[in-house]
Amino acid sequence: MDTLKKIISEDIGGIIENIGFNEDWTITLEMFPEVIIHLVFTYFGDEFGDGVTAEFKCFFSGERVHIIPGEDSITYVDIIFNFMERMIQNREPFEQSYDKKSELMQKVLIQRTEPFSLLKDSDVNDLAIFLGAIVRKKADKWQIIKEIFPGISIELTYNAREKLNIAYIGEVLSKKVGSYHMEFLGIFLINHILRYITLNNLDKEMPNICYIMFSRYYTKMKNWNHIR
Repeated sequence: MDTLKKIISEDIGGIIENIGFNEDWTITLEMFPEVIIHLVFTYFGDEFGDGVTAEFKCFFSGERVHIIPGEDSITYVDIIFNFMERMIQNREPFEQSYDKKSELMQKVLIQRTEPFSLLKDSDVNDLAIFLGAIVRKKADKWQIIKEIFPGISIELTYNAREKLNIAYIGEVLSKKVGSYHMEFLGIFLINHILRYITLNNLDKEMPNICYIMFSRYYTKMKNWNHIR
């Protein structure tokens, strides 16, 4: 248990607590501000004779958790479980092509660039709070740095020539998170920025990609077509 606590606090940046579900313990971590994930572990022995002695359940909390599509949050949980398993087994990630962009990432950067043109100088502080990140604006260039795990960050840059780029930072990066999972984490960050842009431009007809960033629950609540 001491090893797990160390991994959760020092490598993942979460806490182990009890949230009152009669569980043995819960891992709580923040995906984004007001988007909180709880991984609840309960041990019950072989109560039903089927060889299943324990279970993990996922719960979510926070004022903004309802705007996140389930595929983003569940994929994030899968990355966390993979991370914990490797750290417990002391295995480095297999994929370490951090300087290369997959076809998926290249497509994402092209598809999601247009809405960034709606960011204004006055958005710097509010965007930083929304993301839990460092946001800088200098001349025609935006820089967004989000620490996703202790010592591991994603850096997004956008300039007035409508060029969006992504990089991964951290001395411990190659020992902890593979490039395949870093790309997904980068996509989640870009998606959340598009949510911020959309929520702050409700008076405009946004590019189609923006509405797809939200959960079906939220798009129905707003009477948006999920795919336009």
